[in-house]
Amino acid sequence: MPAPPRLQGPLVLRGLLLAGLALLALLPVLNQLPPDSALHVSDFIVSVSGKWICYAILALAIDLAWGYAGILSLGHGAFFALGGYAMGMHLMRLIGPRGVYGHPVLPDFMVFLGYTELPWTWWGFSSFPFAMLMALAVPGLLAGVVGWLAFRSRITGVYLSIITQAMTYALMLAFFRNDMGFGGNNGFTDFKELLGVPLNTGAARSMLFYAALASLGVALLLCRHLTRSKLGRVLVAVRDAESRVRFLGYDTTHVKLSVFVLSAMLAGLAGALYTPLVGIINPGEFSPGNSIEAVVWVAVGGRGTLVGALLGAFSVNALKTWLTSFAPDLWLFALGALFVAVTLFLPRGLVGLMQRGAGR
Repeated sequence: MPAPPRLQGPLVLRGLLLAGLALLALLPVLNQLPPDSALHVSDFIVSVSGKWICYAILALAIDLAWGYAGILSLGHGAFFALGGYAMGMHLMRLIGPRGVYGHPVLPDFMVFLGYTELPWTWWGFSSFPFAMLMALAVPGLLAGVVGWLAFRSRITGVYLSIITQAMTYALMLAFFRNDMGFGGNNGFTDFKELLGVPLNTGAARSMLFYAALASLGVALLLCRHLTRSKLGRVLVAVRDAESRVRFLGYDTTHVKLSVFVLSAMLAGLAGALYTPLVGIINPGEFSPGNSIEAVVWVAVGGRGTLVGALLGAFSVNALKTWLTSFAPDLWLFALGALFVAVTLFLPRGLVGLMQRGAGR
């Protein structure tokens, strides 16, 4: 006897998720095959897939805040970029002549700009653990400050979205300035090594790819555990009827603040993994358009479903890579049309469509 439709949908989604992760894990292996092999995967495919994995972690972060708690943030691109800059600062500290303690004295762009000593904002970034800690702590701290001020004042909906987008734009303008000490409009690039491994090798690409994939798995398990816990049920209740939850005695400010901070830290982790994979980080990553595009990923995949966030990140970015290869000027029009179509005809995104198909 076939399973009821309500059970078939989740089983199909889980099967697709496991199959997709297994296929991703094979890409670096297939990349090592001879180029004339039918199963050979190019360096470009491995590199762009690694970027999509980082974007999938960012989509999970947005879905956790928006899909489950109803916090529509248009500033997660800023958290992503801050994590990327933290890792970029560590990578830049590994370039240049070595000083007394074996660490470079100054990053090369600071030498070009005439710096005579390392700014205090760069202290400690010669250490990889410290850089990773900052990639999580700085976005989390910023989200804590912004979230506390907003949620304490009961700012929600479009007003919160405007505040987070204004925060992103302000950070972009600040990081474009040369006197900030973060590379100005050029940002950071030309990285040489990470953890003693040269970054321009196939082994480094595979290492970074699997690090990103493992981080995606851990982030997915963490979000799954959280959304299935008592806190997850409270988050959904806050999303659907916050005033009623507050009347029942729950401190909705702290509930929303905790998930917002965790979401920002996941976005920072995605940015830290993204920087060595692509080899560059610049103020363009703070662009408000990047945050809006990431929200579209979640909407297309299916808001409030972790699998949907992953599906949306991979599918939309695959479409972007394909379309911009021959018609880059059309991408923004296609993205807007995609969002409108999903809003009108697929309010539950691709996941809802697949669940209906499995039910039939």
